[in-house]
Amino acid sequence: MTDSSPTPPNRQDPQQDPPDDAEEPAFDWMKPGPATPAAAASDRAAGTGAGGSAEPLSRADRKAAEAAVEPAPGDTGSHFSEPLPTSALQIRPPEEEVQRRNAEREHALNAKPVAPRVMQVLLAVCFPVILLVLAVRAVASPLFLWVEYNRPGFPGDGYGFSTDDRMTYGSYAVDYLSNWAGPRYLGELINRSGDKLFGDGEVSHMADVKLVILSAFGAGILLILLSLIAVIYLRRRSPGGVRRGLFAGSIIALVIILSLGVLAVLGWEQFFAQFHNVFFASGTWTFSLQDTLIRLFPSQFWVDGGIVVAGLVLLASLVTLILTWPTRRRRGLPKRGAAVADPAGDDEATDATEAAPAKRSRFRRARAGKAAEATAGAGSEPDPAAGSPAAGSSATDGAGSGTSGSEGTGSAASGAADPGSPGTGSAGAPTRGYSSTV
Repeated sequence: MTDSSPTPPNRQDPQQDPPDDAEEPAFDWMKPGPATPAAAASDRAAGTGAGGSAEPLSRADRKAAEAAVEPAPGDTGSHFSEPLPTSALQIRPPEEEVQRRNAEREHALNAKPVAPRVMQVLLAVCFPVILLVLAVRAVASPLFLWVEYNRPGFPGDGYGFSTDDRMTYGSYAVDYLSNWAGPRYLGELINRSGDKLFGDGEVSHMADVKLVILSAFGAGILLILLSLIAVIYLRRRSPGGVRRGLFAGSIIALVIILSLGVLAVLGWEQFFAQFHNVFFASGTWTFSLQDTLIRLFPSQFWVDGGIVVAGLVLLASLVTLILTWPTRRRRGLPKRGAAVADPAGDDEATDATEAAPAKRSRFRRARAGKAAEATAGAGSEPDPAAGSPAAGSSATDGAGSGTSGSEGTGSAASGAADPGSPGTGSAGAPTRGYSSTV
């Protein structure tokens, strides 16, 4: 006989639950623990429900009864209870820990990044310096030199330089400040008489001026590059950061230029001397009136140059201040009176500009409704003088005597009759307006 052989038809199936089975567990650990009061009660209920006869229960019945009985609180029993995997989440931390976490969360939400603030400060510091450097570059140019020598009122040279000589020799000095030539560029120049145009002290001072000017131009270029980096970063990471940085920089530039202007106005000679002492050694920048530098660049030249520098910086700062002024639109806020939130907490907004016309329209509708009601009431109500016996007797009396009739009509209507025809009121015709009895 193999596995594929057919089953004989007279074969008896083995009994799965023989009658002599004691229904006892095969092992001790499978036996139930000591009966609890709840289990005993359930057993008694099961026994009484079956008609009072205590019949032995099967294994399935016992398991169902055990599952139906819940263990008492604090009674571990003999059954093993595994905790849920998420039971740790139900444990609330101490109140101090909760407050600390909430405080850290609020601080993280309200804290602003440091990098955008650093870039705004960098832009605000670089902006006034860049304006000063650009203004100095505009003054140290042949265009300004030509304007100064040809403007009316500029003092002439008392030692023989004409305007053309000043323009020619002065252009050499200005070009030397912005090129990369050495001191020979000025040291080998000669005048018409064949003498050296600039002395050794003048050439040495111009070399010092050139070092200061080129250093300022180099610093200006570096600050422009840093400002461009700050602008690009702020445009990507901080909306409105460029505007705030330029606004602060324009204020700083205004404060600096106004302070320097006040000092220059109060004492120009002292201001000029202190300015030169900052950048040059003492005694290297003073010359006689016959030296070429003094004849080309007199004191009036430096006064006009300072005015032009201050004017350019002031103008650029004011324009920047106006263009970056923090208006409500630039700050992303609604216009004043444009939207008024509902105090009850609703999300709907009411336009203040439309509220007044709406109120006026309601007032107009109310007045129009009252006027319509008044007109309808005056047209539908009869004259009280005709309906009341007293008024009728007054009208009859008025018919007998002409004077009495007009008085009766006047007493029946409170001035509603036509003033042009005082005696036309009749007892049956309605009058205009409201009657005196209403």
